[in-house]
Amino acid sequence: MKLSRALLCAPLLFATTAAPAADLPHGSGPPPVDYIAPPPAFSWGGFYAGVQGGVGFASFTNDGSRLIGDPTGGLVGVTGGFNYMVAPQFLIGAEADFSFTGISATTTPFWNAVAKGEMDDLLTVRARAGYAVTDRALIFVTGGFAASKNTLQIAQGPFYGIQASFQPGWALGAGVEYMITQSISAKGEYMFTSTGSGRYFDLSPYALDAGVNMSAVRGGVNFHF
Repeated sequence: MKLSRALLCAPLLFATTAAPAADLPHGSGPPPVDYIAPPPAFSWGGFYAGVQGGVGFASFTNDGSRLIGDPTGGLVGVTGGFNYMVAPQFLIGAEADFSFTGISATTTPFWNAVAKGEMDDLLTVRARAGYAVTDRALIFVTGGFAASKNTLQIAQGPFYGIQASFQPGWALGAGVEYMITQSISAKGEYMFTSTGSGRYFDLSPYALDAGVNMSAVRGGVNFHF
C-alpha cells in the first residue's frame, strides 16, 4: 500500500519541482556581433603612375635671349615611378615624366624680321626623396636628368629658317602629395629645368646658340599599385 501511494505521488512531485526550474534564467550571452576589421595602414611604397599638367614660364638662353625672349604656356603629360620606404616616414624613389608643351613666344627682334621660339616636349628622369608628415601627407624633393625639344624659326626678307634640337640638361624641384584614398593621390609641385644650348642655322648669317630654362608649376593625380 505504501509503495502504491508513493508511485501515485511521484508524478505530482515532479511537476511541482519542474515548473519553478523552467522559470530560472538561462546562462546564454547576447547574440554575437560581426567583427569589422580596421582598414589596412597605408604605405607610400611601391609602383605608381598618373597624369600631370600645369603652366611653364621659360626663357631662352645665350643668343636666344635677345632673339626670342620669355615664352610661356601650358603642359600636360604622364608620370610613373617607384617608392621604397627606408623608414616608417622616409622614402626614396625614382620618377619619370613626359610632357607635351605649348610654351612659345613670337617677337620682332629687328627690322623686317619675325622670330619664334618653342619648347615642344619635355622629358625628366629623376631621383626622389620624401618625408611623410602625416599618415597621408608627403613632402618631397626631386632632381635629375631633363631634356627638351626646342624649335626656333626666323624669317627676314627672302630668308626663312626653322630648326628643332633635342637638348639635354637637368631638373630640380619639390612638392607635396596627399593620399585621397588607399590607391589614389593628388600632388602639387614646382619644377625647374635647364636644357643646354644647341646650335641653330649654321652656315647662315643667323647662326646662333640657344637653350631653355623653365620654371613650371604642376599638379597631378597618381594611382598606386
